[in-house]
Amino acid sequence: MAAPARVGLRRWLSSRAPAPRICVVGSGPAGFYTAQHILKHHDLAQVDIYEKLPVPFGLVRFGVAPDHPEVKNVINTFTHTARSDRCAYYGNVTVGRDITVGELQQAYHAVVLSYGAEDNRVLGIPGENLSGVYSARAFVGWYNGLPENRDLKPDLSCETALILGHGNVALDIARILLSPLDFLRKTDITDCSLAALACSKVKRVWLAGRRGPLQVAFTIKELREMINLPGTQPVLNPADFTGLENAVKDAPRPRKRLTELMIKTALEKPREKAAMAQAAVPRQWGLKFQRSPQEVLPTADGTRVRGVRMALTRLEGSGDSAKAVPTGDMEELDCGLVLSSIGYRSLPLDPAVPFDTQHSIIPNNLGRVMGVPGLYCSGWVKRGPVGVIITTMNDSFDTAQSVLEDLQGGVLDVSVSKEGFGAVGSILRSRVLSLTITPGIRPVSFSEWEKIDAAEVARGKAAGKPREKIVDPQEMLQLIGH
Repeated sequence: MAAPARVGLRRWLSSRAPAPRICVVGSGPAGFYTAQHILKHHDLAQVDIYEKLPVPFGLVRFGVAPDHPEVKNVINTFTHTARSDRCAYYGNVTVGRDITVGELQQAYHAVVLSYGAEDNRVLGIPGENLSGVYSARAFVGWYNGLPENRDLKPDLSCETALILGHGNVALDIARILLSPLDFLRKTDITDCSLAALACSKVKRVWLAGRRGPLQVAFTIKELREMINLPGTQPVLNPADFTGLENAVKDAPRPRKRLTELMIKTALEKPREKAAMAQAAVPRQWGLKFQRSPQEVLPTADGTRVRGVRMALTRLEGSGDSAKAVPTGDMEELDCGLVLSSIGYRSLPLDPAVPFDTQHSIIPNNLGRVMGVPGLYCSGWVKRGPVGVIITTMNDSFDTAQSVLEDLQGGVLDVSVSKEGFGAVGSILRSRVLSLTITPGIRPVSFSEWEKIDAAEVARGKAAGKPREKIVDPQEMLQLIGH
């Protein structure tokens, strides 16, 4: 692992040294990987993880597609970390509302902000707020049981859906919209979204992007899943791929293989028997390139979406740095459902924490927050919402390494003992008594989460699925007697 090798940091032990108390805000992959690395490489450190929801694991629980259970196996690693006698989990505590970052800094030797990207980028075009237009983040949250999206009730009564974006999240949504119900019934997709998808009329999904086939952000695994999805037919325009075999000859292997699979799918001529079977396929999906949305078009009564006006683009430059420039030509694409999958973004947490509003990240140097000693960040709030779980793991290890270096180098003064949750708990109780925060704010421990987990698994077993997620935080809290 590159991070420990960076300074050849040795483990150190001293019976006289006070235990460093570290606070991590956010219990997704960034938070847990940061905690894991600190606990592994410092034998005295105590780490407390705070989470605004009662339940942990962030995007592993609420972002990973329900039909990708293997990706969720990292939860086993996180559970092992949380069960350490030097780690504590405090769910149902909103930092920035129930407790300030400044108060956490008083209670801990170091505070690491790992709270992810809880908002989405907006299109910034007319008609974006029409009924039938949803952010990918909200739609994914809806079918994955994120409490804030449980009442989304997306209208799936149209035949054609348009997804704006060419990333893995866009393909996830297309796959969920077109998957056979028998596939989805065996996953941990929520009961209410499964019922809505059972009534869905959507049978055609277009995925549109501003740039070309060589700039798509999705990976080959997700593309192959779409191509092989039973009961669906890929519709790729061969003209979009003319001459690309030569263009990718010297490209990195993942890009080359991905492009070759798109070309093969676009150019493949099905044999007669297969062609007849394909003609009977009820559902289709396809990729549209060099299309930039300009306006979401309303129905005659102005209440909901009927289509999207797109500017055709040409590419300036090549490879990942190619820019899409409008040609001046326009086209309209008819659809009754629009899902905007153009990226997530982080929000500022607390006025005391510096925030770069242009890039939606906390300004930092190797995870050290600029100008605020003792404050760190990891994951998407540190570098932006890009990459997969392993990217976040390496990034979080780097931040944890910065914390360890600052402990070893004396940048963090551990000679004064800190109370950690002892101090935070007192503040929370006093605020409940003075009614300055919601009555009944009681932190949820990891063992209490395990009771919620057991209840979800039991409900899922009864329905023949891995779990049935509880989507109402109040129901979660009642279940554990809060």
